[in-house]
Amino acid sequence: MNGFNWAGVSAIYRFELARFRRTILTSLATPVITTSLYFVVFGSAIGGRINTVDGVPYGAFIVPGLMLLSMLTEGIGNASFGIYLPKWSGTIYELLSAPLSPFETVLAYVGAAATKSMILGLVIFATAHLFVALPIAHPLYMIGFMALTAVTFCLFGFVLGIWANSFEQLQVIPLLVITPLTFLGGTFYSISMLPPAWQQIALLNPIVYLISGFRWTFFGRGDVSIGWSLGVTGVFLLLCLGAVAWIFRTGWRLKS
Repeated sequence: MNGFNWAGVSAIYRFELARFRRTILTSLATPVITTSLYFVVFGSAIGGRINTVDGVPYGAFIVPGLMLLSMLTEGIGNASFGIYLPKWSGTIYELLSAPLSPFETVLAYVGAAATKSMILGLVIFATAHLFVALPIAHPLYMIGFMALTAVTFCLFGFVLGIWANSFEQLQVIPLLVITPLTFLGGTFYSISMLPPAWQQIALLNPIVYLISGFRWTFFGRGDVSIGWSLGVTGVFLLLCLGAVAWIFRTGWRLKS
């Protein structure tokens, strides 16, 4: 195969987005309703007792965490289901025999999942404006950090979809690992509000660095420095890329 197979990448990308378009009303209504409920429960109930966190109104403070919570969950789910479905249906062999390089295959699946994740994040961002005034200190960094996070966790979801041998296994990691880590990663609070010992424990949670970095793009401040946030995210991205490269090189759970 010579050159980049734009037609093949585009075909897979459009096919994956077509699933999103078929359920677009549900896909967009769900984050709007969920975000509204979060604001009613956390913004009103807790926000009435906590006016500001690090000088930021509580309602605005929780927005970056809400966005990442949904983006991580949906990004992993979309990417894992996208590659698992061909395994389940048996069409994975047609995909592997197609004139597509591993890079092109990953680009198509992860690109489509990351696109859906970004759209979801922007919908939540727009919904949040109905409830709170939301300043953005670094808008370009905000978009860049969203894209970096979306691609990283969609790659993780891609690996998860190859690893899973059943639909039940697709849900294990997101439900039992990612969602709890996100809730414990400072989505609704600053880790500076925790006792000193728990602050040190919280720093072992990689989601803390994601949420802190994303919050920095909004308010110019976070629980950890933006350098640490980018560094931890970059390391996780490299690990995911390494895992994907190893999978295609060995055919692990692709050809068996």
